[in-house]
Amino acid sequence: MSHGYTAVQWNRFKWRYDAVVLAGVTFFIASFVLMTMGSRIEGQSLTMVQVLVRAFGAASFLLLNVILAIGPLARLSARFKPLLYNRRHMGVLCFLLALVHAGLALLWYQGFSALNPVVALFVSNARFTSISGFPFESLGLIALFLLAVLAVSSHDFWQAALGPSVWKRIHMSVYAAYGLLVVHIMLGVVQGEKAGLYPASVIGMFCLIAGLHGFSAFTGRVTDRKVKASLDGWINLGAPQRIPENRAKTIRTAKGERIAVFRYDGKISAVTNICAHQNGPLGEGRIIDGCITCPWHGWQYRPEDGRSPPPFAEKISTYRVQIDNGVLYVHPDALPPGTQTPPALIETKAHDQKK
Repeated sequence: MSHGYTAVQWNRFKWRYDAVVLAGVTFFIASFVLMTMGSRIEGQSLTMVQVLVRAFGAASFLLLNVILAIGPLARLSARFKPLLYNRRHMGVLCFLLALVHAGLALLWYQGFSALNPVVALFVSNARFTSISGFPFESLGLIALFLLAVLAVSSHDFWQAALGPSVWKRIHMSVYAAYGLLVVHIMLGVVQGEKAGLYPASVIGMFCLIAGLHGFSAFTGRVTDRKVKASLDGWINLGAPQRIPENRAKTIRTAKGERIAVFRYDGKISAVTNICAHQNGPLGEGRIIDGCITCPWHGWQYRPEDGRSPPPFAEKISTYRVQIDNGVLYVHPDALPPGTQTPPALIETKAHDQKK
């Protein structure tokens, strides 16, 4: 969370998280180098620099696939949600691996040119109409630029400076970078690899990521259907006990607005589903220490007024709720951010029976 700007506070989970990621990347690169050098065909011209170029490129692409898989996996299962808190660390590491890959490739293949290596890369091959001869390196360089923008702007300082909406739109370009890298790798394989392992791996990972996003989007539409307001304007959500304790049920109004309805301590409160930090899905989070906690980065809001606990000053919209004859109703009109809204009290008898 932030109050203007606050430095990131490290904790034991962050250290373990980063240690595991670094150890995994190191193990992958070392294994890749050993396996590649050990499987060389006699007489094959393959230097250690070329192997490292491939190793760092493969590690960066694999890590990017892991990053893109975390989001849909977290929507499908709460077990993956802890990974969301430090996903940005993976993104920065992914960029650094790609930077080493690009640097080694430029120095090895363009370093002896009379021109600047980057300039030489773009002018040395202009066969843009040939698949077998396409300058695939240029696509990788464009993707690297996008990853650099994402890595630099991943800090909360830039999110606060740009605003959540602009920041979110910028970071959606990760999918453009991913598409460029898929084409970059496939065209490179066509020109330099005869084995089918590389293209099969890339296609398999691409299909896996596309499938995860498609399936999570489908399940989200099934569980988050539009609801219509009744004649008096209130939305009937049925028995409040159907909402898990310290969790939320997310609904989408006829206007397309998403509302997260939380049940906690025998009470019901409703807030917007959009976190003020990076538009994270609050309805996928839970109540921790009396506050709604965003599953993405842990930003918190009090359910009764949508305000972050002091000294933080963020606010989100709240919604009116009421329980009539054991039926929960929510009004679809959002109240101004930070508006104090009395929670609806669950009937004691029904609440005790549920426990």
